Amino acid sequence: MGDGSMAKKLYIETVGCQMNVLDSEMVVASLRREGYELAASADQADAILFNTCSVRQHAEDKVYSALGTLKRLKQQRPQCVIGVLGCMAQKDQRQVFERAPYVDLVVGPGQLHRVPELIEAARSEKERQVAVSLDRTSGTLDAIRRSHETFDPLRDPAMRPTPFQAYLRIQIGCDKFCTYCVVPNTRGPEQGRAPGDILAEARVLADQGCREVTLLGQTVNSYRHVDGERVTRLSDLLEAVAQIDGIRRIKFVTSYPLDMTDDLLDAVRSLEKCSPYLHVPLQSGSDEVLRRMKRGYTVAQYDEMMQRIAERLPGAAVASDFIVGFCGETEWDFEQTVEAVRKYRFKNSFIFKYSERPGTKAADRIPDDVPYEVKQRRNRELLALQNAISEEDNQCFIGQTVEVLVEGLSKAARQRKSAGPPVQLTGRTPCDRIVVFEGNERQIGQFLPVVVYEANAHTLFGEVVTGEYCHDGDSVQLTLP
Repeated sequence: MGDGSMAKKLYIETVGCQMNVLDSEMVVASLRREGYELAASADQADAILFNTCSVRQHAEDKVYSALGTLKRLKQQRPQCVIGVLGCMAQKDQRQVFERAPYVDLVVGPGQLHRVPELIEAARSEKERQVAVSLDRTSGTLDAIRRSHETFDPLRDPAMRPTPFQAYLRIQIGCDKFCTYCVVPNTRGPEQGRAPGDILAEARVLADQGCREVTLLGQTVNSYRHVDGERVTRLSDLLEAVAQIDGIRRIKFVTSYPLDMTDDLLDAVRSLEKCSPYLHVPLQSGSDEVLRRMKRGYTVAQYDEMMQRIAERLPGAAVASDFIVGFCGETEWDFEQTVEAVRKYRFKNSFIFKYSERPGTKAADRIPDDVPYEVKQRRNRELLALQNAISEEDNQCFIGQTVEVLVEGLSKAARQRKSAGPPVQLTGRTPCDRIVVFEGNERQIGQFLPVVVYEANAHTLFGEVVTGEYCHDGDSVQLTLP
């Protein structure tokens, strides 16, 4: 704990996925124990941390650009500690110091529990500090796994997107080795956390007021934990988390197509608390591109999965990811992707232009031969199609009542900074659709029935249903997706 002297100030920026958001929450919690408080800006801080992503070049460029703005600050205040954390730190390691010599520490995702001691060492010893995990060929599998283990789950509600929603890590690492992806190297081998540890953390979250938890894994539905003869699957974990009082809604991301098993779909269908929302990346509609990506499945296998989802979980919302312009992608390959989006009508898709990542199999072995202008065009075309599908499907909700967990003020309301009531609020349905409506700030954190009167590709607009409403949804007919 802190020694009671004047609080030290911490500024942290997070780039990337939900895993990084959770990692930042835990880093802040550990530093609060050392007497740190959050600063509103970098120039007010005694320690400045960037939690980084390496999935795309743009994410790295953003961090190095931000680091560039700190050079003068470091000259004026040399005692301020600057640190780079996360996947970029694990990938680049000492290269970070070459590009930004005033950085004091580099810490990979598996070593984040050491951030407090490394900050103090950098300050007292005035030496650069590096703490990264073993790479995939630098030791025994057990040693590599231990070097990537995530530290004890200290939690800090103030760092969450809302106080009522939290991420819960059930798995770290990945063994899929897609040719475009750095994650198996930056986050290490796939390993599921012990169920007891996960459930203990879920109870802590419930006690802190969380109503919705999202279980996280690189391929979350691959989760398996073996303890003697006892094997725990994701479906078993969902059933156990659903028993915890206070938690009203459970989601999980991101799933892998070949591991979307029937027992998991049946659990989602039977558990009232489990959202019928599945994020299952396809990445390409071309078998040849999937083979070069080393995704491990064919379009036919993905199609079979989608048929089982439709049969066992009718009405479920499915989201996807796509990479356009991957090495060797022809116009015919891209058209197969377009046809797949038309066929499956995803709730939404995250669409990215291929970005070659050093150290991946694709960068080493497959030429990045699709011109950038072609990648841009394909990105625009696929995004326009997905937006049109999303808007058309969202129109179906007009006149229907959906259950919304109220997350807070809408973006427009925050920008206006208007005093209510009424104010414009935003929340999400169980199937992760964004809903905007007028209400008052006392409703933040509640589950409310909202009747939809307008919709576009990204948002449903509605008004709260007045009158008696039971939190179980018995008093109104709700359309849960």
